Amino acid sequence: MARKIVITSGKGGVGKTTVCCNLGVQLARRGYRVIICDLDFGLNNVDVALGVENRASYDVSDAVEGRCRPRQVLVQHPRYPTLFVVSSNRVPERYVSPQAIRLILDSLSPQFDFILIDSPAGIDDGFHRAVSCAEEGILVTTPHISAMRDADRVVGMLKSYRLSSTGLAVNLVRKDFARRGEILLPAEIAATLRVPLLAVIPEEDKVFLENVVERSHSFRAFAQCIAEGTTDGKPFSSRRIKF
Repeated sequence: MARKIVITSGKGGVGKTTVCCNLGVQLARRGYRVIICDLDFGLNNVDVALGVENRASYDVSDAVEGRCRPRQVLVQHPRYPTLFVVSSNRVPERYVSPQAIRLILDSLSPQFDFILIDSPAGIDDGFHRAVSCAEEGILVTTPHISAMRDADRVVGMLKSYRLSSTGLAVNLVRKDFARRGEILLPAEIAATLRVPLLAVIPEEDKVFLENVVERSHSFRAFAQCIAEGTTDGKPFSSRRIKF
């Protein structure tokens, strides 16, 4: 059965979808069977970030509303054969309940190792729909005060769902700023939010330009951290992340 991991954030623009897509790619490169499910019905762009926007015949709303079978919403990535995308290319005709999405993902789960759920930013209905479908959570923030403040509110929401684990990915880190003390260190951010630190992702021009960077050291380390949780009996690796 697949591990269902929601990737969420408080503030928009922190790179949540980029983190989700790069993590999925790195897990697929390690041989894992991965689904990336876009549950941001309003501002969906997982398919664009992964370059498969013209390959989808159906989206998750079609499966929920009975126009196709769950398996038909999967779009296989042309470069990574074990990576599949479930897109949400349009606003559903009616309200989509968390239970309906969970049924779709549960039917796909036995054939996969990971289902990464890209949640809308914020704490509106879309956030609750996405988190309700997950068993584990990854919170994405940047070192900016506004992003951290919003992340702190999301931490409280995630705790109410009693996920088996919640971890933190600090994105867009400028190492020169951190070393000069102009921003908080990722470890300090994790301590402030009281969430285990899983990944430190530096600001990189290549990621900004290309969305997905296959040779990114930070995302390879992130994927290793997540994958180790399947072998040591823990949801996430407890190894220390150096910065």
